[in-house]
Amino acid sequence: MDRFEDLRAFVQVVESGTLTRAATRLDVATSAVSRRIKDLESRLGTQLLQRTTRQMRLTPSGERFHARASQILQALEEAEAEAGDQAKSLSGPLRIAAPLSFGQSHLTPILIDFAKDHPEVKLDVDFSDRMVDLIAEGHDLAIRIGNLADSSLIARKITDVRMLVCAAPEFWKNHGKPTQAEDLIGLPALCYTGSDRVDIWSYSSPEGHNGTLQMNVALKSTNGNFLCDAAIAGQGVVLQPSFIVHQATAAGQLECALTDHIWPVITVYAVYPETRHLSARARTFIDYARTRIGPVPAWEKEMCPN
Repeated sequence: MDRFEDLRAFVQVVESGTLTRAATRLDVATSAVSRRIKDLESRLGTQLLQRTTRQMRLTPSGERFHARASQILQALEEAEAEAGDQAKSLSGPLRIAAPLSFGQSHLTPILIDFAKDHPEVKLDVDFSDRMVDLIAEGHDLAIRIGNLADSSLIARKITDVRMLVCAAPEFWKNHGKPTQAEDLIGLPALCYTGSDRVDIWSYSSPEGHNGTLQMNVALKSTNGNFLCDAAIAGQGVVLQPSFIVHQATAAGQLECALTDHIWPVITVYAVYPETRHLSARARTFIDYARTRIGPVPAWEKEMCPN
């Protein structure tokens, strides 16, 4: 009888949601996982999971036991890593979800270098702007950008990101470069549909006045790179993160405006479920990414001044 394997089976069932998914991730038969759960409940003398035909739910005893079991497994993994110096020779799978534009532009070199430094880690990266269900889909962590809603996820900040108003130099020449936020009203706006209100842009003026603008939406998209390209083509004005527009501004294809105004600052986070013990692989990658990006990201150094 291996009590640690019983704990691993139980925690994996909770995180996976089904015996079948847990068995797949543990690379054992479903019957073996089921037997471990039954043996564990029998040994403890209490029911940990309520089983129905569609789902499993933790009982109150199961919730308390899961919290302690996760802590025990994490402590065991950390102890093994320290004893075997595995922090320098990580191994095993690491599943990461990341937003498309930021992931391809700025995470790709970090991921590649991390893979080179830790060749025994098997990266599985999902570049997508959809909201991935980390537990249901078996991801270890996700990189998310913006204001995080209340959830069961633990978040570690990686960096803050400025939002900037930009347009092609020819566009400003034809429409007049704004000197105050209200000058943007009526201009064709290229808007990101991932925000709560596509047509509303918030700002703080140099004098400290907080305001909102209702923009004239000429084009909208879920992808910031597309909006940046449309702005370069002269189709309108964008409010986009500095990590998307930095190359175009450095090349003179886009020109920032109203840089003395403060537009909403967004934050890049690494998030993971509070119910899951974070592996040494995941912890090392988060620290690796934070160090590589740094307090002043490379893209900010290429940007127009504050």
